[in-house]
Amino acid sequence: MGIHIGTSGWSYDHWQGVLYPPETPVHRRLAYYIQRFQTVELNSSFYRWPKPSTFAGWRQRLPHNFLLTVKAPRGLTHAKRLYAPEVWLDRIKACWHELGEKRAVLLVQLPPNQACDYDRLAYFLDQIPHWLRVAVEFRHPSWQQESIFQLLEQHQTAYCIMSGAHLPCILRATAPFVYVRMHGPDKQHLYGGAYSDNDLHWWADRLHEWASMGKEVFVYFNNDGAGNAVRNAEMLKRFVI
Repeated sequence: MGIHIGTSGWSYDHWQGVLYPPETPVHRRLAYYIQRFQTVELNSSFYRWPKPSTFAGWRQRLPHNFLLTVKAPRGLTHAKRLYAPEVWLDRIKACWHELGEKRAVLLVQLPPNQACDYDRLAYFLDQIPHWLRVAVEFRHPSWQQESIFQLLEQHQTAYCIMSGAHLPCILRATAPFVYVRMHGPDKQHLYGGAYSDNDLHWWADRLHEWASMGKEVFVYFNNDGAGNAVRNAEMLKRFVI
C-alpha cells in the first residue's frame, strides 16, 4: 500500500541534463531514473508489445519495491477496440507473470473517437483475471456516466482520473487503488506546461485523502516537454511526504 509517483516513460532526448547527465546513452537512462523514482508508466508498449523475455529482464533489473505500470497495446485498444480481446489478453498475462512482484497496473487507454459501449467493456472486464490490476482511461465524453462507474466498481477496475486540456477531471475511485494521469496544466494543449506548486499541493491533499481511505495510489506525469514531468513528480513527492 502507499502512494507511488513517477512519470510516463523514462527515455526522452530532452531529459538530458534534467534526469540524466548530457550524452547519457539510451541504455543507461533507466539506471538514472530508478535512482529518483520507484515507479514508472511504460508507454512504448502501446506501439510495440515487448516479448516475455523483456519483462523477465525488467524484473531482474528493477530494484526491490519498484513497480512497473504498462500501457496496453494499441492492437487491443485502438485496432480491435477491445473486441475479441482473448488473444491479446493471453499475451499480456504471459508477460505479467514474467514481471512478478514488480508489476503495478495495466493501463487501458481507449481512443478519443470510441464512444461508450457498455456491453463491449463488460465483456472485456469479464476476461481479466482477478490478479491483474487494470485502469481504464476514457477519452470520449460518452463514457462518463454512472453505469460505467458501477461496472468498473463491480470488477474492481480503476477509472483513470485525468488532468489535462479538454479532459474531464472526475475524482472517482472505483477500485482498491486509484490511478491518476497528469497530462499537463495547459488549458489548450495536452502534455503542455508545468504544474504550479499550488496545483501540486492541491493534488497532494487528494492523494492523502485516498490513502486515508486505504487506497493504494498511482500517479504518473505525462507533461514530458522540457523535463516538466520529472520536476513536477519530484515536487509532488516532497509535498506528499
